Amino acid sequence: MITMSAIRLTLSTVVAATAPAAIDHSSVQARDAASEAAATGDRLMALERQSWVAWQGHDHEFFAQVLSDDHVDVGTRGVADKATVVAGVASPVCTVKSYQLGDLAFTRLSADSAMLVYRAQQDTLCGNVRVPSPTWVTSVYVNRKGQWVNTSFQQTPIEAH
Repeated sequence: MITMSAIRLTLSTVVAATAPAAIDHSSVQARDAASEAAATGDRLMALERQSWVAWQGHDHEFFAQVLSDDHVDVGTRGVADKATVVAGVASPVCTVKSYQLGDLAFTRLSADSAMLVYRAQQDTLCGNVRVPSPTWVTSVYVNRKGQWVNTSFQQTPIEAH
């Protein structure tokens, strides 16, 4: 004969046996989210590095694809939109002899936006004007329709101490 206490004991054993699985499931989800964020960071850092290769090589088509239509570029000479940036990259006026990127940091702002901050140093002349270097760079990306596009790029010159 099965007693009520035997049923309770069996039920509590089943609950205890399945509870750890629920906890493990949430930790798997957390690991998956962290892994996805790391992959997004890696993807955007690679895209940012490609932008410097494109800048040096006057690859304006790269910027036409990667910059959002509402892109804003802020530098020592003011604010530029996507069309101005693309035309500037295409122009032979600027010559990038070398560049170096360091201290790249990725911050996820939301599910569909992220920011990179890093130090850039470049030996670049635009006409007879040397581009300020080194700088701190802030580059913001937004995922629109499944594609990461750059919405904002800003360089802030680093003052010598």
